[in-house]
Parts: sequence; C-alpha cells; structure tokens
Amino acid sequence: MDLKKYKNSLFYLGVTGGFSALIYWIVKKGKALENVNELAVSTSSQNSWYDFIDSMQHNFKDPLAILLAQIVTIILVARLFGWIFKKIGQPTVIGEIIAGIVLGPSLVGMYFPEFSAALFPVESLGNLKFLSQIGLILFMFVIGMELDIKVLKNKASEAVVISHASIVFPFALGIGLSYFVYNKFAPAGVEFLSFSLFMGIAMSITAFPVLARIVQERGIHKTKLGAIVITCAAADDITAWCLLAVVIAIVKAGDFVGSLYVISLAVVYVLAMIFIVKPFLKRIGDLYGSKDSIGKPVMAIFFLFLILSSYATEVIGIHALFGAFMMGAIMPDVTKFRMIFIEKVEDVAVILLLPLFFVFTGLKTEVGLINDSYLMKVTGAIILVAVVGKFLGSAIAARFVGQNWKDSLTIGALMNTRGLMELIVLNIGLELKVLTPEVFTMMVIMALVTTFMTGPALDLIDYLFKSKSEAEEVEEIQDNKYRILVSFGNNEKGKALLRLANSLTKKQKASSSITALHLSVSDELHAFNAREEEKDSFEPIFKESQQLNVKIDTIFKVTNDIETEIADVANQGEYDLLLVGLGKSIFQGTILGKLIGFTTRIINPDRLIDKFTGKEGLFENSPFDERTRQIVAKTKLPLGILIDNDFQNNDYVFIPIFKSEDAFLIDYAQKLINNNNSKIVILDINNHVQNNFVLQSAVASLEAQHADNIAVLLGKEVAIAFLEQQDLMLISLESWKSLLDSDADWLIKVPSVLIIKP
Repeated sequence: MDLKKYKNSLFYLGVTGGFSALIYWIVKKGKALENVNELAVSTSSQNSWYDFIDSMQHNFKDPLAILLAQIVTIILVARLFGWIFKKIGQPTVIGEIIAGIVLGPSLVGMYFPEFSAALFPVESLGNLKFLSQIGLILFMFVIGMELDIKVLKNKASEAVVISHASIVFPFALGIGLSYFVYNKFAPAGVEFLSFSLFMGIAMSITAFPVLARIVQERGIHKTKLGAIVITCAAADDITAWCLLAVVIAIVKAGDFVGSLYVISLAVVYVLAMIFIVKPFLKRIGDLYGSKDSIGKPVMAIFFLFLILSSYATEVIGIHALFGAFMMGAIMPDVTKFRMIFIEKVEDVAVILLLPLFFVFTGLKTEVGLINDSYLMKVTGAIILVAVVGKFLGSAIAARFVGQNWKDSLTIGALMNTRGLMELIVLNIGLELKVLTPEVFTMMVIMALVTTFMTGPALDLIDYLFKSKSEAEEVEEIQDNKYRILVSFGNNEKGKALLRLANSLTKKQKASSSITALHLSVSDELHAFNAREEEKDSFEPIFKESQQLNVKIDTIFKVTNDIETEIADVANQGEYDLLLVGLGKSIFQGTILGKLIGFTTRIINPDRLIDKFTGKEGLFENSPFDERTRQIVAKTKLPLGILIDNDFQNNDYVFIPIFKSEDAFLIDYAQKLINNNNSKIVILDINNHVQNNFVLQSAVASLEAQHADNIAVLLGKEVAIAFLEQQDLMLISLESWKSLLDSDADWLIKVPSVLIIKP
C-alpha cells in the first residue's frame, strides 16, 4: 500500500513538474516573437494604474454589467415597496408598480438624473425589455394554468352574464371617451378605430390573479359569492384576451377587413392547440401526473411547446403573450402536475423577471407629463369612466341575475381590480404606438387607483350592509354559547387541540360550539387548488371530530400575515377561547418565545432534549419570535397555548397556583369536571388558596359540588410518580413564568401543558 502511494506521488510530481517546465520554455521562446518598443513598454508601465481605472470604468459600462446592476436594484426596490404595501393591506403588485414608477423619470429620473442615466442608459432598455417579456411569457403561462375551466362549465349561466356585462359596459364607455380625447391625445396617423378599440379594451380588463388572492385572503372563496366572482374573473380573463387578440390584429392590419386574415390564422392556431396539442399533452400528463417529480425530458417538451406557442402567436400578429396564456390553459387537468410546473416557473417569473416589467413600465411612465389642470381632469375622467363601467356594470348585471345588493356591489368592487393585467395591455398599446406617453401615464394611474380602491371599497360595503339584526343575532349567539376557536397549522396538533376543546364542551354541545381555523400563506397557494388545499387540511380534523362525536365549523383563509389574521378572526368572531398549539406546525418554535428562553437558561437543556426531542422539539432552544409576541399582544380574548406532549385526554389534570390572580383557572377546572369528569389536583404553591378569599371561595364551592373530583395539595415539591400519572397541567401565563424561574426539577417530567392567558 505504501509503495502504491509512493508511485502515485512520483507520477504526480513528474507530470506537474515536467509540464510546468515545458510551459515555461514555450513562454520564454515566445518572448522572442514580440516586437515591442522599449519606450512604449516603459510608458505603459507608468500608466498601468490609469489603464486599470479606465478598464474598470469600461467594465461598469459593459451591457451585461449594466443589466445585472439593473436586476439587483429592481429586485431590492420592488421587494421593499411590495412589503410596505402588503403591510398596509394592499396587494403586493401595487407596491411593485409604484417601485417601477419611482425608479423611472417620475422620481429618480427627475431628482437624480445622472444616477438614472448611468443605471438605465437608453441603449440598455432593449435588453431590459426583452428580458421582461420573457418574464411576462412565463407569468401568462402560470395564469393560464391557474384558470379552472371546470368552474366555468359548472357556473357558466350567471357568471357569463356578469362577466360579459362587466366587459361590454366599460368597453362601450371607453370607446365613448375616446371620441372626446381622440383629437388631442391620439398619436399622429393612428385611426380612430384602433385608438378607440384600445381605450375600450383597456377599460375592460380585470386582474384575475390579484382578484383571486383578495377573495382568498378575505375568506369568501368557499362561499357562493366567492365561486361566482372567481368564475366571472376567469370568464372575463378569457374573453378579454380574445378581444385583445382581435384588437391587436385590427391595429396591425390597419382596418377590419385586413385583420380578417390575421383573425383566421388565430382561429386555426386555437383549434390546433385544442384538438391536436392538448390531447398530446394530456397523454403525457396521464403518464407522469401521479409522480412526485417530472424528469427533465418531459419538462423540456412542455417548455418547447410554450415557446412554440408564443412564437406562433407573435408571428401571426396577436402577441406572444396570448400564446403563453393559451399554452397554460390547455395544460393537463391534473392539479399535482400543474403545481409542479407552477413551482418551477413562478419563482423565476414573479421574483426575478416580473419586477423588470414593472420598472420597464415605470421608465415609460412620466407622471410629470400630467402637469396642468386640464390633463388632471382628463385623468380623473378616465378613472371615473373605468370605475363606473366596470364597477356598476358588474354590480347591475349581478343584481339582474338575482344577487342581493351587498353581493352585487362586492362583485363590482372585485371586478374593478386591474393591476398587472392592465399594465400588460397598456404596454402593448404603447409598443404599437396606439397610445401616446400622456395617455399611457393616465391609464397607468387609473390602473393603480382602481386596484388600490378594491380593499377599502369592500370594507365600506361590509360596513354599510352590516345590519342591526345581524349584530343582534351575533350577540344572541354569544350570550347562549361558549365558543372555542381552534387555530392549527399541523394536522396532529389540530387533532390534539380538538380533543382539548371537546373535553371543555363535551356534555354541553347545545350551548357550545367549536370552530377550526387553518391558514395558508398566500404566496404558496393558487386559485385553482385552494379547494383541494382546504379539503386536505381539514380531512384529518373531520375524522377526529367524527370519532369524538362532535360537530365543528371550519374557517380556511389565505393570508400574508398569519399572526394578525389569527387575532382578527378570534377578536371579530368574539369567541370565548382561542386555542393554539406547538409542534411541527406554523407555530413551531414561536409560541413559547421568551418563555423557552427561561427554560433553556435555568434547566439543563440536555435533560429536556432527552425527554422532548422525540416529541417534536417542543422545548428547543429558540429565541423569542415576533409572531408569538404579536399573537399574544393582539388577541383580546382568553388564549390557550397547548404544549403537546402526546396529549390524548384530560382525565387527570393538575393546576399549580402561584398567584392570587390565578383564580380564573378554577372556571376551567369546573368545565373539565362538568364535561369530562376530570380528576383535578390543585397545587397551592404559596398558600394563596388558604389566604385569598376569592380563591378560597371558588375552590370551596368546587369541592362542595364535586368532592370526589378535586383535591388541594400544599407546598412546592411534586413527586415524579404523581406527574407521570397526570394528563395535563393547566397553568396561567404569569404562573408559567414563575414556574420556570423557580428552577423546579419536576419540570423535566411535566405532561402536556395548557398555558392560559386570561
């Protein structure tokens, strides 16, 4: 073995040394080929520093370096503005559009012209444009996949009426408005037909992705109203894009007759995609749809068809984006299959490439062009026409097909959302030179205003239609029922929390109710699979409820702010108790927060890990989490935090009393005895039960009613054997802190813990 190592070393040294010598000899001989003036060499050496500086400046101006700097800047600014607007309850897309306008001539270009010229030189905009177009192609591919065609088939009757009315009304008003602004704002040489059609279609667009997210975040997606509005938006999207393709064909052809050739080719393309390409893709989907991952050859086939579809529509003359949208719409109707593609495409499209489109739009949006009262009035007229046409058109149609006024106005407010889809249409109009920079800027402002107003409009509608009878009904429910809200992120924790809630209400089902809440982060969920996500989330909970013979209500919401949403649902629903759990869920490592810090400082962490690591890391050493702080701070009702150590039942419960303020725990003991016949042991740590009149009276009353179910122990020490027999420790939040501070050895053997914040 040593001889082999010796031979390998000799071979390595021989090869590297020999070839190094050969390279040196060739380089030395090559010097003789040079014919360099000695003075020039000397001068060059003296100026090497300046040459280095010139080289660096040249590198900064290299097209690739400029593009990379643009991408870094755009992503940072877009994410910052998106985060800000998300925090104030607006769609992220609004912030990203504002970020584009900020980086454009409206702000940075106006106040920092040299920086703007260096970061966005005119000659670099072509690269930015084409890269952003790739992002749009991928995005439209995702939008097409998110459309649920089955929903259109099932809800077509009402939805088609509302959807087409929401297009016809603003389309007609847009054409009417173009009659008054054509002479002043239409580009030279553009026919009225082309200008008016683009104004009409720009007024008619609804942003399906933004609308779907708003519907999910507000928790109305599983209602009849939510189903109708999603269907309307989907039908609107398909109809509007078909109309846009026709309008583009007419604009490029110059007249309607000439456009018939383009439209005919477009019809042939659509038929080929539906009857030839779609069946082929379906066969592939049937073969690979059940697999957890898709191989690169299969991915290559789909992406090749995506590019070919976009190329075909671009060549035909109806824009590449229509081809991407069509390709997404005909993807195999397998949720898992579509999700794999969306996960692969969306991050690159939405995070990396789509912000480039917003900034590219912002670079062409000059708010400073709207610099006099007349232009401001025209902008106001455009916004008014857009809102009246889309909002009232949708609302009137919804009312006509039988919706009440509240739902009709809600549909109108949601259909008035325009967002990114509007910007796509406007950019196409500017690219085709149908819109002037002034009109383009006015329409961008309109898109921002109509999208921004959706949330406040929905809040106003809810406020106006919150009748007195509804308020009285809610109050009556509160008076008659003890209502528990169970918020879970993990199914196992959800089942444990349901068992706990049931033990508090088991024998009082007529006068109590249990509601299960599950939240999903909006960035991880799409419109077409929301129902399946909800079903999967609650299926184990429903099975557990059947075993417990308890009826539960459910709430499923999509949100970007989990802690605020939990508190809002609990506070607005006016529940009597909110239960949350720890473990492998959205709450893992967050609920205890600072309290876990007490544990890990006071008690040997290894001892806790020996006991609890196998129980899903309930006492892992993690810092205080802001989410926990906000849930505790924002929740106005009693909050119960379950530390689940294989919790199964509540037969044996002990309650350590550290403070006189813990008297409220006796009410929970009463509920456990009445509903679950639990055996309660009260551990009086500092003789508070003996010395505090309120506590003494509460415990005495409980002992008088249930002498066999309650016992009071004095002192601080607890036998390990006693702890091992207990199912649950019930303790107040402040007492839990005191317990951790006390450095009690029996914490190591503590069973499941329910921490109550009154």
